[in-house]
Amino acid sequence: MNSLTEARVSEVRAFNRFYTKVIGVLQAGMHHLPYSLTEGRVLFEVAHADSIGTGELRALLDLDAGYLSRILARFDGDGLIVRERSAADARKHVVRLSPAGRKAFETLDQASNEDIERLLAGLPEDARERLVTGMRAIRDVLDPPAGPESCLIRPLRDGDLSWVVHRHGVLYAREYGWGRDFELLVARIVAAFDPSRDTAWIAEVGGRPAGSVFYMRKDDTTGQLRLLLVEPSARGLGLGRRLVDECVRHARADGCERLVLWTRDCLTSARRVYEAAGFRLDSQEKGMENGIELNEEMWSLDLAATS
Repeated sequence: MNSLTEARVSEVRAFNRFYTKVIGVLQAGMHHLPYSLTEGRVLFEVAHADSIGTGELRALLDLDAGYLSRILARFDGDGLIVRERSAADARKHVVRLSPAGRKAFETLDQASNEDIERLLAGLPEDARERLVTGMRAIRDVLDPPAGPESCLIRPLRDGDLSWVVHRHGVLYAREYGWGRDFELLVARIVAAFDPSRDTAWIAEVGGRPAGSVFYMRKDDTTGQLRLLLVEPSARGLGLGRRLVDECVRHARADGCERLVLWTRDCLTSARRVYEAAGFRLDSQEKGMENGIELNEEMWSLDLAATS
C-alpha cells in the first residue's frame, strides 16, 4: 500500500470512528424509547412500504436472517406488525405495520428529526451548508444516481459560471496534465459570455451539477459550441450527447447556418459525441498545453444540410 493510499484509508477510518460516535450521541437522545437504532431502521423501511417481504427486507438492510427474525418477533409480540403470507407466493411472508406500529414509527421519526435539528442548530449557517453538502457528496460518490430519471439539462443559474471554470481547471489538470494557463483560458471564455446573444446549459444528476455546454454567437451566420464538460461520475449516462443536441437545436432556432467548435485530438469521448451529432473535422494543427504536445482541431456542422 503506497503512502497516498495509506493516508486515504486512515482518513476514511477516522471519519467512520468519528461519525459512529456522533450517531451514538444521537441515539443516546432516544434512550427513553424502547427501540435500538437498527430496530428503528426496520420500522422505517416497513413504514415506507405498504407491505414488504421478509427476504426483501433482509436484503435491503443487509441484516443477518436470525437477527432480523428476532427483531420481527419482538415487534410481533409488541403488536407493532402484522405478518401474513404473500398473496403472490404462499411460501413467503410479508409484514406491515399495525396501527400501534405506525404510532411507534411516528414517535421514533419525530425524535430523530428533533435530534438532527438540535445538531444543526448548534452550527452557524455556513457550517450547516458545508455539512449537508459534504454528506450529499459522500452519497453521490458511494451510491451515484444512475437512472435517466435523475438526469436534467437546465439553463444557467447564479453560481454556475464559476463552477464551470473551477471544474474545467480541476478535471483537465487531473486527467490530461493541463495547467493554470488552460484554466485562465476557460475563465476568459466565460468572461466573454454575453447573455443577450449567448446561451449555456448545465447537466444535473441527482440535483448536482454534472456537466456543461455553451453556445456563443460568432457572427450573423455562425455559432460556436464551447466548454463541453461531463463529470467523471456522470459519464456513460449520455449527457454529452444530450448537451450537444441541446446546443445544436438552439443554434438552428437562432438562425445559424453553421456551428463550429474547437477541440483537441486527445479528447476522444467528446470527439465521438461531435461526430455522432454530425460534426466533421475541418482542420488540424500542432499545439502545446503546459509543455504537452497535442493536436488542435476545428470541427463544423452545416445546419442547413442537417435541418
